[in-house]
Amino acid sequence: MTQHAPLLDGSHKAFLSCYLDNLALVERLHRLLLDVVKDEFERVGILEINSVQALLLFNVGENEVTAGELKTRGYYQGSNVSYNLKKLVELGYMHHQRSEIDRRSVRVRLTEKGRRVRGMLSDLFARHAEIMEKRGMVSSSGMDEINTSLKRMERFWTEQIRYIY
Repeated sequence: MTQHAPLLDGSHKAFLSCYLDNLALVERLHRLLLDVVKDEFERVGILEINSVQALLLFNVGENEVTAGELKTRGYYQGSNVSYNLKKLVELGYMHHQRSEIDRRSVRVRLTEKGRRVRGMLSDLFARHAEIMEKRGMVSSSGMDEINTSLKRMERFWTEQIRYIY
């Protein structure tokens, strides 16, 4: 038996239209962020890592984590994490060490080289925030509203995934 979309009245159609716009925008923004990072790295001559790997370094920060923890936090999906962590270790951006408690688990943390890249991204994002604030593009309360709405969508999607299983 096939399911059909419910009939929508005007307000529901408008909401659905906005929701679909949000989905497309979130997807475009993610790709644009990767391009912004890529362009910055090309500008400063860092060509051995890609923008996904650079954001991984940024998100690990000063923490010591496992690939599983990165997946659990929602930053990365599947084998992509393992591949990128392995590459970052090989290139000297991360240290890795087997857990003494669970020998199957490997913990990673940034090296000095990795912390320099993280610092570059931190500086880039701080410059962006300063420019946006100076231009009045989004107010502080506007940023808070955006974050609140995106967190609600994240929570909703997470619930949807949990209900599948």
